[in-house]
Amino acid sequence: MNVINTILDLLCFRLKKEEMMKFNKHHFIAGLIGTWVVGMGRYWDDPGAKLLQHLGLGSIIYIFVLAGLIWLILLPFKIEKWNYFIVLTFISLTSFPAIFYAIPVEIYLSIETSNTINVWFLAIVAAWRLGLLYYFLKEFTKLSIGKIFTVTMMPICLIISTLTALNLHRVVFNIMGGVRNETPHDSAYLVLLTLTTASIVLIGPLIIAYIIFIYKALREK
Repeated sequence: MNVINTILDLLCFRLKKEEMMKFNKHHFIAGLIGTWVVGMGRYWDDPGAKLLQHLGLGSIIYIFVLAGLIWLILLPFKIEKWNYFIVLTFISLTSFPAIFYAIPVEIYLSIETSNTINVWFLAIVAAWRLGLLYYFLKEFTKLSIGKIFTVTMMPICLIISTLTALNLHRVVFNIMGGVRNETPHDSAYLVLLTLTTASIVLIGPLIIAYIIFIYKALREK
């Protein structure tokens, strides 16, 4: 019950730093299981998904990579009690909202309607999880808004660009070439393509801002 209450508080933006610092193996295991389940649900009806994605292992690998990036990016700021396990546990616990995107709406609705609903699910889940990351960094690090925005967006932009380059290009090229049968996820893939373009545009300014923040922090110390 303690783990469930923690997850609910986190998803409702009520979890405080003192409670985050009490993350233990039970919280991590719950988050890992949640990540695995929603990872399988995300790709269960995608014939183009790879084996790792169907098994939910791609999502598990993703949370370890994302947590590592966030942990490394914030290391220079010397935040008290900052450690990889807390970041990893938090990231794993934010996987639960993605269960909405695993709802098989295409079984009951047309392709066009399913596309629209899946895009809304994608937007809701992405905004929710990004908001949780911002809240976590704001509550735990106590950094300024500018710094938090920068370190929130940097790893997201990097990962979106990398994943698209490795995986979504096959979908985008097929859609643009007109050689792919329509699926309920096509609109979602096109939204991700738009996000990738935005990520490529933003990553340069974000890195410059990050370097400036680090330089100022070193000068102050």
